[in-house]
Parts: sequence; structure tokens; C-alpha cells
Amino acid sequence: MNRSVLGALAAGALLGPCEGPEVLPPPHGIVVGTWGGENAGLIADDTSAHVHIACTFGNIPHGIGPVPGGSFDVPGEYVLRAYPVYVGPTLPARFQGSVLGKEMTLTVTVTDTTADTTAHLGPVKLYFGREPTMQMCPICRTPGERMASRLLTGG
Repeated sequence: MNRSVLGALAAGALLGPCEGPEVLPPPHGIVVGTWGGENAGLIADDTSAHVHIACTFGNIPHGIGPVPGGSFDVPGEYVLRAYPVYVGPTLPARFQGSVLGKEMTLTVTVTDTTADTTAHLGPVKLYFGREPTMQMCPICRTPGERMASRLLTGG
């Protein structure tokens, strides 16, 4: 056998029967996976993303695709009054930041139409593959999961 085939077989044997290779964030592709930090988190797939900063949360209805160099600026929606009692409403927001390897810097700018102000959350540092540390606030575990329904149902 040639060396590349042997190398592939050896790598597969090291992973074990139930483990796959580590999924790394693409340098210029769509942001995917769990990104966690201190009192913040982002859970993304190729079609949406869900963000928590402290006891607030937001959604991005499409994938996050950084431009070359790693920066991104995408629209979405955000709830500033989410916990311990979900008050809402959902507000327009911009999710801005950058990805460098396994590290993301994220800032959320929310247009608070109820108070006629602009709220700035972050910047927060998030790390690919790290579970978010949320302290007293719950976090939704999958993109699109609604915190309000979790709180009302106890799920």
C-alpha cells in the first residue's frame, strides 16, 4: 500500500468506532457549531444561528458567512427582555464580528423600537467547540429553539 492510504487507515484507527474527526470552523466558509464564552454563546448551522449574551437572545435567519479576513455583519432579530420573564418584543438587530481560527469576537447592536434607543451587547469572545458558561441564565441548545417556549413549558 502506498503511504497516503496507510496514513488514512492509521488516522481512522486512532479515532475509534464512534468518533469522527474534529470539525474545525472554516476560515472563510459558513460559521457552524457551538461557540461558547463567559456568559455568551452562539449555536449555528449552515442555515441559521442562535445567540445568547447574558439573559438575552437573538436569531439570525441564515448562515453567517465571513468575508476573507474573517469579518461578518449580518441582520437578525433580538430579544432584550427575555429572562426571568419573557417580555419581548423581538427587535431588529445587527450581528457584527470576526472569526480567527477557533476564536470569534461578537457584538450585537439592537434597535430598541419600544424605548427608541439603541442597545449594544458585547463585544464578547467565543471559542469554537466550547460549551457556553451562562451562569444563572438558561441557554437554548439548538438553532431556532425559542427560549420563551422553554421557560413556559419547563423544557
